[in-house]
Amino acid sequence: MARNLSATDEINKYLISRDTAFAEIIKSCEPVKIELTDDCFASLTEAVIGQQLSGKVADVIIKRVANLCGQAINPRVILDIPAESLREAGMSFSKINYVKNLASAVEEKTVSFENIDSLSNEEITAMLTAVKGIGQWTAEMFLIFTLGREDVFSAGDGGLQRAVSKIYGIDEKLTKDKLEEISGKWKPYRTYASLYLWKTLNN
Repeated sequence: MARNLSATDEINKYLISRDTAFAEIIKSCEPVKIELTDDCFASLTEAVIGQQLSGKVADVIIKRVANLCGQAINPRVILDIPAESLREAGMSFSKINYVKNLASAVEEKTVSFENIDSLSNEEITAMLTAVKGIGQWTAEMFLIFTLGREDVFSAGDGGLQRAVSKIYGIDEKLTKDKLEEISGKWKPYRTYASLYLWKTLNN
């Protein structure tokens, strides 16, 4: 059964009550909704591949890697694929090391997806960022787009930084502390706020 994360009328009303800037944002676009994936390893691998790449370029490389894996991106297969083949698919050498680090961690069970729903955001982030190549941003995208956690705000995301600057008319570079202060108003629904903010970049 497909899982998704979607903003209800109650969540929209809450965001508007906490921050009037969302009144116009929510009015101008469809309620946010994302489909979630159940494949934790594939999702993380794709996030690593997509780091600092445009969505279009990342999609092409991910498709090539999936083809190398026989359409199923799993730890054992990733470890067995020669680095040269992954390089030919478009991955950088550093990212090849990162995805193989992740695959090894899963195989050795230092990263485990069993009962992951029982872990807090902080526990999951600590587990993932212990793997070289997985940083805070990648862990936060995993929390949002794979696990569907409702209260995640990625202060290091360039798109969210631009969106907040645009909405509030802030010219100077926003610090992490300032972004955390602003996003604090949206708790416990910072994920939905983030999804709306990303939408403003396309409007």
